[in-house]
Amino acid sequence: MGEAAALWLRVDFAGILGKEICVGAMTIHFHDRTASAGLPLEGGNRWVSEDALALGEAWGNSETLGDALANGEDDGGDGIEDRLESGIAVHTEKRTGRQRRIHALTDLPFTAEQLWQILTDYDNLASFIPNLTRSRRLSHPEGGIRIEQVGSQCFLNVKFCARVVLDAVEHFPNELRFSMVEGDFRQFEGQWTLEPMAGPTPRTRLGYDLLICPPRAMPAGLIERHIRNDLIRNLHAIGERATVLFGVS
Repeated sequence: MGEAAALWLRVDFAGILGKEICVGAMTIHFHDRTASAGLPLEGGNRWVSEDALALGEAWGNSETLGDALANGEDDGGDGIEDRLESGIAVHTEKRTGRQRRIHALTDLPFTAEQLWQILTDYDNLASFIPNLTRSRRLSHPEGGIRIEQVGSQCFLNVKFCARVVLDAVEHFPNELRFSMVEGDFRQFEGQWTLEPMAGPTPRTRLGYDLLICPPRAMPAGLIERHIRNDLIRNLHAIGERATVLFGVS
């Protein structure tokens, strides 16, 4: 669902050791370290079979975007960045004000129905999604799907948490939409897409598209980068979960 809600914060600890700083509804604890906290990228995707150009073209963009992805470079646009990280194509762009859009695509050797089973296992997402400490179904006043998710990360003794309550709309097995009704952001909404691909063996293009607007207390650029990095890890985790449940075709 909104697994990218787990965030990291980059800070300079000098002069704030031993203090607590509130960011929106969150509290950050600073202990006895002097450094900067950040999220390292992880590599090694053994499920992707399409090349960067194909993933770039899947966005409906020009061949220039595909070339940029293949080289792992920015496209040079104002506020727009396209990267290929460990076989996952990630597009980020700055929208109106503090709003950001993050879009990722990857190909997995599983059916859409198999991946759908993983994405909609709401009560168990925290057992395999990195840094997602809570995910559970809540009662919905109109009988719909409502999920609470809490992300938490700790690096160099800095703990950062974020909470969202999401309403979801399922269109089995190709689209899963979600939007925040309560939480630590001004906006958090998007969708998962599952596109079956032609070929002799099962393969699905899994997409994640997020619109996010952090509160003024959060640095929007840092939030964007850390969500993007977490999204890469989360897509890897979904592939690993599918391998555990269904094996590899």
